Amino acid sequence: MRMSLGQEMRMAQKQVLAPRMIQSMEILQLPMMALEERIEQEIQNNETLEVVEPEAESAGGEQGGAAEPPPAPVSQTVDEKPLIVDQEHANQADFERTYDWASEYPDSDDDRSRPSASRIEESADRYLDAMANMEQRPETLSDHLHDQLSNYELTDAERLAADKVIYNLDANGYLAMPLAELVDPDGPPGQLAHLEKALAVVQSMDPPGVGGRDLKECLLLQITADTPHGSQLRRIISDHLEDLAANRLPLIEKKTGYSLEEIEGLREGLHGLQPKPGAAYQTPFVPTVKPDVYVDQQADGSWKVRLEEIDLPNLRISPLYREMLSSPETDPATRDYIKRKINAAQWLIEAIEQRRSTLLKTAQAIVDHQAPFLTEGPEAIEPLKMQQIADRIGMHVTTVSRAVDDKWLQTPRGLYPLRRFFVGGTMSADGDEVAWDAVRIKLQEIVDSEPKDDPYCDDALVAELAKRGITVARRTVTKYRKAMNIPSSRQRRDWKLARAAKPADGAASGS
Repeated sequence: MRMSLGQEMRMAQKQVLAPRMIQSMEILQLPMMALEERIEQEIQNNETLEVVEPEAESAGGEQGGAAEPPPAPVSQTVDEKPLIVDQEHANQADFERTYDWASEYPDSDDDRSRPSASRIEESADRYLDAMANMEQRPETLSDHLHDQLSNYELTDAERLAADKVIYNLDANGYLAMPLAELVDPDGPPGQLAHLEKALAVVQSMDPPGVGGRDLKECLLLQITADTPHGSQLRRIISDHLEDLAANRLPLIEKKTGYSLEEIEGLREGLHGLQPKPGAAYQTPFVPTVKPDVYVDQQADGSWKVRLEEIDLPNLRISPLYREMLSSPETDPATRDYIKRKINAAQWLIEAIEQRRSTLLKTAQAIVDHQAPFLTEGPEAIEPLKMQQIADRIGMHVTTVSRAVDDKWLQTPRGLYPLRRFFVGGTMSADGDEVAWDAVRIKLQEIVDSEPKDDPYCDDALVAELAKRGITVARRTVTKYRKAMNIPSSRQRRDWKLARAAKPADGAASGS
């Protein structure tokens, strides 16, 4: 059955919108550091994208004159007419509807006199305390190997060669360069022989396999006389490692005469070896959190969000490629290529601006709702659902979810993930909703101030919360108490009485 003209147009529209929708959703969901990496990647892959370099400060600005305005935001650098196909521009409104945008220094001259002995002692104590509390540097592969090097009887030349080998191992424990490259052209003769002996010494160290020059040598170094089926494993590693990786077991069976069952067993044996012996000494990567949004309190007490995209480059379409696109001397194939690249660049620029706009709207709506949290503290947080924010800013709830995903808000009270501000709640005695975070804070306050000799049971905790206008069920209190690692009333009583008795016992024994 032939499609109507309207159906064909709608299908064509979907085909045009799909890539843009996908890219917009991806860009929106990226946190700041990932967005920086994505933009850098796009700049490298798309020659029609240009970075607008900020102009250097004028001499007048440095001498106190009027400073030049900061570079325009990403979207404002694209002042040329977009080169997206006309049909897509005609469908822009439909696109929006389809997506829904779903050490202390002296302060006075008197203080500059010679410090007293007590001040010197106090300063030394602080220094020692700081050193004692400083996190110990993790042992590196180089440290581990040098500790073992003292166990070997080596000449000075051989020890120097071993140092060279150790310092040139990569993060996985491999020596990825020929020994000849470690020879000093201006050094004494016999260096290569010393390096060969040094490499053999390093390869005998722990962890097994260290100093291998490739995967095969690394694995072979781990096969010892005590390794079960060692000779078969050596043959598999030396001659059939690629076949094993490609699962060409019948070919290995034909060439070696080993049965398929034996080959499977040897493969299991290989799984017990370490292909990257140095990996255990790598410092684990801890990702850095960078704020995506900042919030500041205004003179009238209100809160306003802002973006500080100082690490994002200002992008534009290259004028050179625009000229090539319009030049009659450009051949059709080149023109089509340039057009695709410029369209992709324009989509990226518009997606970044859309992310910016959506993130600002979403964060401002969250801050407006959670102003008591910013003003009074965590106990004043309000219940909030994503649907409420979506309704307030006129966007789909999935768009809000993407906008807040892995995004961080810098506040005067600290750095918080945006998702932190979405919390459930319960009804108070006055009919108002109270956030669960506030309930937990109140619960902790009640437990901290309860009588030491008669702590509140869960029913009593329910009653105490009710006095503060918070109505919750007993099972809810029990659930939260356990989640907060608060012992039962009997356990709290025994613990508090024991703690209260300790000073008296100590005083009695002292007298």
